Formats: sequence, C-alpha cells, structure tokens
Amino acid sequence: MKYVNWKNREHWLPYALVLPALLIFTIFVFIPFFYTVYLSFFDWNMIKPVKNFVGWKNYLHILQDPLTWIILKNTAAYLGILLVFNCAAPYGLAFVLSFVIKRGQGFYKGAFFLPSVISLVVGSILYLWILNPVSGPAAVVAHYLGIVLPVWSITQGWVIVVLSLITTWKVFGYNFIVILGGVAGVPQEIIEAAKIDDVPLYRIFWDLVLPMSSATGVYIFIMTIVQGLQYVFTPIKVITQGGPDNGSSNIVYAVYQEAFVLYHTGPAAALSILSMGLFLLLFFLEFKYVEKGVYYEH
Repeated sequence: MKYVNWKNREHWLPYALVLPALLIFTIFVFIPFFYTVYLSFFDWNMIKPVKNFVGWKNYLHILQDPLTWIILKNTAAYLGILLVFNCAAPYGLAFVLSFVIKRGQGFYKGAFFLPSVISLVVGSILYLWILNPVSGPAAVVAHYLGIVLPVWSITQGWVIVVLSLITTWKVFGYNFIVILGGVAGVPQEIIEAAKIDDVPLYRIFWDLVLPMSSATGVYIFIMTIVQGLQYVFTPIKVITQGGPDNGSSNIVYAVYQEAFVLYHTGPAAALSILSMGLFLLLFFLEFKYVEKGVYYEH
C-alpha cells in the first residue's frame, strides 16, 4: 500500500477545496433526499409526534389514484408547450437574427432578456390583468375584432396554455441568449458557402446550424424540462391554485399541495420520489438517444 503523506500540502489541498461544496450538497441535497425517501414509507401529518410505518402503501395510493394520471397528463402538456416556446422558438429566432436579419441584435437581446430579471409573481399578476376576458387590454382589442375571449382561468385546456405562455415570458430571454451564443459559434464561411450554392434557409438551419450547435441545444432542452416545471409553479399558485378541478395542476404543484395544504406528508414524499424517477428516466432516454448526435467542436 502506498503511503500518503498528509503533511504534504499537495495531498490534502484538493480535498479541502472540495469539502465546502460537499458539505453544502450534504446539507441541502443528500440529507433532504434521504429524509424524503424515509417519510415516503410513513403516515404523518407533520403535527403528530409519532410517525406510523405503512410500507409501500403511499406509493400504491399514488399509483391507484385517478388524480395522479390527470396530473401526469397536465405535466406532459406543460412540457410539450414549454419545449416548443422555450426551446424550438428561441432556436428559430436566434437563427434569423444571426444569419438573416443581422442588424439590431443588441436591442433584441435586451428586449427579450428583460423579463428574466422581473419577478414571476409580478408577471403573473400583470398577465392576469392583460388577459382579463372582461376588462383587460386583450378583451378590449378582441371586442373591436368581434371576438369573445374565453374565461381561460376556469377553462380546461386553455388554462395550461396561458400559464405556459406566462412562464415562457420569464424563461424565453435566458434561453434565447444562450442559444444565440451557440448559433453564433457556427462558422460563418460554412453558411456563406451554402448560400452561394442556393441552399434554402430551412435546409441551412436543419442540416448545418442545428447539428453544429446541438451541444447548446441539449443544454437548453434539459434546462427547459427542469426549470420550466419549477417556474410554472408560481403562476399556478398565484392565479389558479391548481383549478379548475385540478386542470392546471402538475407534479410540482401536486407535491406542494399534498404536503403543505393537505398535510399528507407520506403521499407527498412518495409522489416526489416517483417524480424524480420519472425525470431520471427522461434524462436517461435523452442521453441515450439525443446525446449521440451532439456535435462538439474540437
């Protein structure tokens, strides 16, 4: 066995530098995670001094509850809409500003990024006024056009779309700036050569820009999934509280509601663990089938 001289600064310094980050992760990530797993096997309301062990009952209750499948359907709808508006749309806009309309990039960067620094609570209240179907600015414009706006906050389907748009208002700017940086890294001479050969713009985007900036795209794809559902919690809480009839709830809000509204700590912990497993499965599939096609510049 090789003897390690801990008196030598080169041996202990790397561990000392890693230790603060490890302590932070232990306190705020590892301990809460294992405690959540522990609570998922108990019946407890955060008030009783005694926790009753119920084994897998909480997990079975979650899987057999029809509400769980409604929430999963809503979550999938949120993910689909958020990926379109916060991943695909920024890509298209970044391509247009990089290779089609090159003037005014500074203005567009500032304009699109500005909502990212504004509180989402403020944004939710602002959009609640703008989209008021009776007296909001959108209702006034629709009235002149002869259109009647639905009461979206209590209409199934519409509520998810509008809440996703409010979340997009907050997330879009950051994603756009990151993707614009990735798209701008595509060699200009390749794009110019393609234009000289009369390659259509959509083929330039699909066959050149998208593959050569795919590393940035994968990052934004993952961040949209992770942060999108976290951000959408705020407009749900401020505007709908999961209604109508759980039509706007998602996994994140359902965990909050079970734990801190209904005080069903065990089912809430079980649902959070199942949610984490679902996201791990999504990331596994993403890395297995999407990461293979990622282009990394050498």
